[in-house]
Amino acid sequence: MKIAVLAHLKYPIGQPYAGGLEMHTHLLTVALKRHGHDVTLFASRGSDPALDPVMLCDPTGDAVADPEREEAIDRAEYEAYRRMMEMVAAGGFDLVHNNSLHALPLQQSARLGLPWVTVLHTPPFEALVSGVVKADPDMAFLAVSPSLAQEWESLVPGAQVVDNGVDLSTFAYSDTPDDPPFAFWSGRIVPEKGLHLAIDAARAAGLPLQFAGPKLNPGYWAAEIAPRLGPDLTHLGHLSHRDLAHHLGRARVAIVSPRWEEPFGLVVAEALACGTPVAAFRRGALPNILDAQCGRLARPDDSQDLSVAIREAANLSRRACRDRAEALYDAAAMTERYLETYDAVMTRCAERARPTLRVAGGRA
Repeated sequence: MKIAVLAHLKYPIGQPYAGGLEMHTHLLTVALKRHGHDVTLFASRGSDPALDPVMLCDPTGDAVADPEREEAIDRAEYEAYRRMMEMVAAGGFDLVHNNSLHALPLQQSARLGLPWVTVLHTPPFEALVSGVVKADPDMAFLAVSPSLAQEWESLVPGAQVVDNGVDLSTFAYSDTPDDPPFAFWSGRIVPEKGLHLAIDAARAAGLPLQFAGPKLNPGYWAAEIAPRLGPDLTHLGHLSHRDLAHHLGRARVAIVSPRWEEPFGLVVAEALACGTPVAAFRRGALPNILDAQCGRLARPDDSQDLSVAIREAANLSRRACRDRAEALYDAAAMTERYLETYDAVMTRCAERARPTLRVAGGRA
């Protein structure tokens, strides 16, 4: 198939990844190419050149760091998506896979007359909802977790769930953590990821904390992280996935501290793949990903309860963690499920396009 993959334009689709969606889009593009498909990725500048992407604009996530430029960046982003849709319309594609999180591709999907698959990666927010309600009626919507499908149920009833997956060869199993032990946290360093609560919880649990991720919100870093820095904290910077896996596999426990209803939580699947048990807030999809053999859940936003979860999770079976990742969160299995969905969507579209034959008497 000739497939158009529409990325969002906030951050480049390349390492070091800004977050889970960038990793997911990169992983999927590579996997589809390996399956022999002709894939065109539409993304922002700075994306991995090995993917041969069509790069439409500078990353638009800079607006977070410079609110005064937000309106101009929004206009530039809209124009980039408009050009994206023109290229998709003229590109002779068999199918569109939409990871864009922007309303415009959805609003223009019906006029293209192509099979579309849109993956819901976030809870409903106003701009995306405005696109979903105007999308092609034949659009196939998927959700990355049961909890996210439930959040979209009123607008997208019965969305199929395809769990995210991770590269199990990159996130390799480590049966023995470092001694002395440490906890590990990774993600975008922004308020909704709750690093400050993870720091407080790790200290209360008596474990030093190593953390990694991009500092995308300077105000949050200055107000909540910088005052907490000390000799028991190590910021490893913004890591490639291979380096991230190395540190994650050495940790006694991974801490996941979202302050929103996490749609999936790829960092949880990554930790499990490395054999590292997880202590997390009970939010969004995290109760779906973790079970009692590989993680502990704490009350949301409660760092003291999270510290209890850290101490308990640190003693769980590392082999059980890896087994769960292999059974449920293998990127190869995820890709196969997407391919099955593509086939079903294309078959359905072909059947609808087939002309109705008329015979004598007016009966089809």
